[in-house]
Amino acid sequence: MPSATNLSWGAPLSLKVIGHNAGTSMDGVDLVHVHFTQDSPTSPLNMQLLHYGEYPMPQKVKRRVMKLIKENKTTPEEMAIVNIQLGEVIADAVNSFARDQGFDLAKDVDLIGGQGQTIWHLPLPELFEGDQMRAHLDMAEIAIIAANTGVTSLGNFRVSDMALGRQGCPLFAALDSLLLNHPTLNRAVQNIGGIANFSILPKGNVQGCYDFDTGPGNVFIDAAVRYFTDGQQEYDKDGAMGAKGRVDQAIVDEILAGPYFVHDIPKTTGRETFGDRMAEDICDRMLANGATPEDCVATITRITAQSLADAYERWGPEGGVDEIYMGGGGSYNPNIVKYLKQRLPNTRITYIDETGIPVGAKEALGFALLTHECFVGRPMIVPTNTESDNPGVVGQIQPGKNMHRIRQAVAQFWGDFPEEDIRCTTKMNLLPSLCN
Repeated sequence: MPSATNLSWGAPLSLKVIGHNAGTSMDGVDLVHVHFTQDSPTSPLNMQLLHYGEYPMPQKVKRRVMKLIKENKTTPEEMAIVNIQLGEVIADAVNSFARDQGFDLAKDVDLIGGQGQTIWHLPLPELFEGDQMRAHLDMAEIAIIAANTGVTSLGNFRVSDMALGRQGCPLFAALDSLLLNHPTLNRAVQNIGGIANFSILPKGNVQGCYDFDTGPGNVFIDAAVRYFTDGQQEYDKDGAMGAKGRVDQAIVDEILAGPYFVHDIPKTTGRETFGDRMAEDICDRMLANGATPEDCVATITRITAQSLADAYERWGPEGGVDEIYMGGGGSYNPNIVKYLKQRLPNTRITYIDETGIPVGAKEALGFALLTHECFVGRPMIVPTNTESDNPGVVGQIQPGKNMHRIRQAVAQFWGDFPEEDIRCTTKMNLLPSLCN
């Protein structure tokens, strides 16, 4: 907990933040309730996870957004409506989270922040036909979130990062490095959501971290399962369907020779490149050649697993990766994990919950940290291997009823600390989680 008032600068800082993430898989909203404390601007930041929860994405909204992305056709009317609907989903998720976990938004939450639902992510326009430019759009109107919760709300982190000359994704290398950088071990933090990504954490160098998207995570697998079950099943539970099939390695090799996989880092991607239609086309080709649905799912699962292993070998740190900490829904797929262990026999592969962070909570936790640092007015660590090393505060703020109080708290924390001396956070303590 914070100590007495720091005589050099201002008062100790204490802010409680809800971070939320609606991932590419579109299965729901992950939420964390986090307490950040800091004695002074030059002290380490402390982070303690108080609560973690999940909120299902309403099927009506999911179907509408999935159709919008898959067909890449819409109207201004629909875009306006979807933005409000997704804002209401996040606000409902936050209110439900507080009720279920037994805390009071007005008393126990200072800030809410996260990503809305990604609608379009175009970080590498050279890979697309036509007159393209780098762009990103995620939706969940923060004015709705602030109005429906009463809490100051933040969003648009990815666009803010893109405006500074980078790709807006994955955005979590700073959090991963603050949590897990090790003096003698090269580590990686791997997330297998709809899209798979990982952060590389070179030993002994907190600011030497970098991250990128390796390609599809669950997005192809989920699409294939929905295709073969007429939407009755959303994902391959425990990898059961894929385990029964045979991998068509020729298909895997063909897909992995595609332009995204051979493109050098930095790189990020999304459903625009690896959407349901591409997964369905792979399935149709295989079925026409006598494959079973299980063969299709096995092959598509191997695309994810092999793309991860290939990326570690091509873009991993010098000396290889000693430890991998896994998170995201795909980390529960034994077909992916087994393949990675075969390809990386000298690497210890474990789960992020070994650190006290639930497997599904890590990206929401990343948005909680981004929210905190934006409101406090600090830039994040800029990863290496990016197009721009230009630091900047990322995110946009929608005031809630509590804006005046928390703005005063931040001003008192900084006191007369010189603005030109403000630097990104490079030391953070993860305090014991209070999650059950």
